[in-house]
Formats: sequence, C-alpha cells, structure tokens
Amino acid sequence: MASAANCLVYFSSNTNYLTVSELKNHSLPATFVSRPPNNNTLGKRSDILAFSHYSVRLLSSTTGINPRAAAPSATAVENDGSFPDTDMVPTPKVIIDQDSDPDATVVEITFGDRLGALLDTMNALKSLGLNVTKANVYLDSSGKHNKFCITKASTGRKVEEPELLEAIRLTIINNLLEFHPESSSQLAMGATFGAEPPKETVDVDIATHIRVHDDGPDRSLLYVETADHPGLLVELVKTITDINVAVESGEFDTEGLLAKAKFHVSYKGKALIKPLQQVLANSLRYYLRRPTTEEASF
Repeated sequence: MASAANCLVYFSSNTNYLTVSELKNHSLPATFVSRPPNNNTLGKRSDILAFSHYSVRLLSSTTGINPRAAAPSATAVENDGSFPDTDMVPTPKVIIDQDSDPDATVVEITFGDRLGALLDTMNALKSLGLNVTKANVYLDSSGKHNKFCITKASTGRKVEEPELLEAIRLTIINNLLEFHPESSSQLAMGATFGAEPPKETVDVDIATHIRVHDDGPDRSLLYVETADHPGLLVELVKTITDINVAVESGEFDTEGLLAKAKFHVSYKGKALIKPLQQVLANSLRYYLRRPTTEEASF
C-alpha cells in the first residue's frame, strides 16, 4: 500500500474527490485544557476537551473521499504485495488514541499483513497541517500494526479539535479505499465510496451499546459502540457537550463496520452522578437511533 493508512482523516487537493458532507449546526466548545495528573490516570497527564460554543464544520473543497476507489496504480507502494487476491479480507482497524501520549495524537492502522510503508497516508496527513513525529511497525497474531505519533505543525502539540480528528480518520479510510479496494466490503464508507459495498448492513438498534461508570472521584468513563458513518466522532462530542458534560482525552476506534469510542467525561470537574449518567446515555441513544428526516417527516 503506497501510503494508505487505515486510521486518519485527510484533505485532498484532488478535485476528483467527492466532498465530505458538511456537518452543519454543531455548536461545540473546543479547547483542550491541561490538568494535573491524578492517580486515576496512572501518572499520565489528561488533556481535557473543554468545549466552548462555536460552529463546527467538516467541509472543505480540499476534504474528500474517493467516490469509487480505483485499482492502485503501478507505482503505488501502500501494500507489500505479499498476499493473493483470493485471501480472506481482514477487518480494517483505525485507532485514534488521545490517552497514551500527553504530547501527541497516536494513530494506529491495521489491515492484516497487507499494509506497506503508508507513505501516501503520511503525505495526506501533512496536507492537513500535521506532522508525523514518530512512526513504528510491530507484528502480532492479528497482523501488522502501523503506528504514528501526530502533532499540529502550527503548534507542535497534539490534535485537540474533534473535527480535525475526524478529518484524520476519514483521510486514512479514504487512502485505504484507494490503495486497498478490497477493504471496501469491510468498511461502512465502502457502501458509498468504495469499489464493493459491504455484504451485510449493520442494524443501528442492535449495534448500539452505551455504558457509563465512575473512573475515580473526578471523572467518569463513557463507552459507545455503534454503526460507523462519516462525521460520527464530531457528532458524539457535540451530543455530549450539549448537556454541559466535558469531554476529556479518550480513544476512537474504527473497526470494520463499527465505531467504538471511549471518552473520559466530567461535570464541573467531578465524576457524573448516576442521574446524569442516565441522561447522557439516553441522549446518545436517542441521537444514534433517531429516524432519518424523510422517515420523521411523514
């Protein structure tokens, strides 16, 4: 694979790419605030997302997803060419980790053993105004894991804006669809932008699971699992902050057709009390399972 990473969002200057749907009317408070480490962070500093109201849009003439991934060019180096086309297609995984490194956003991409150096993916990330400060590869029974540490070129700090984190995720998936068209059948966005749509669809009601529990006196831990779609990360953060719950650094995973999020959350610097935990879970469940506009209009 020439440079397609499985896990970042990118803005392409290629005018042949379709524009990502605009995420309109999102009011988010979005600034990361550092707070001292506590015993619950295992000695790691937490970077808190304190979201102040501003309009969030994931729209740019340079942000896009390849409409139908074509076969990789002869010069593509995103894969190592070590697998036959008849092999079972592995499940692509893209992880965006805001917890493990206090100074950088860590991105991990896995697609069995099919990924190469991901040079194109790193270049796509640079076009988003990002620097890849460290990269490494390790192997285990699930395949080859490509891991990047990413910072903003303008500040040298980790990525804090949810809309840019989502852009990173979409960029990686776009490159994956372009250089590994066989991944299309394993990704939710393959239905619209890939060479082959998924053979199965995910029932949102069945796939959606939400849990909240205490993670010490100062914060709670929120788990969300649901069907993936473009813009999901930004939408989750907006839904949470709309009820005045602060979102701290967490992790957002794209695993095939599903998305799995883990957020550290708090209310006025404290863990969520049980009634507020229930309100948060109900708000997310309603948002994720709500009917479409067409269905609700008649």
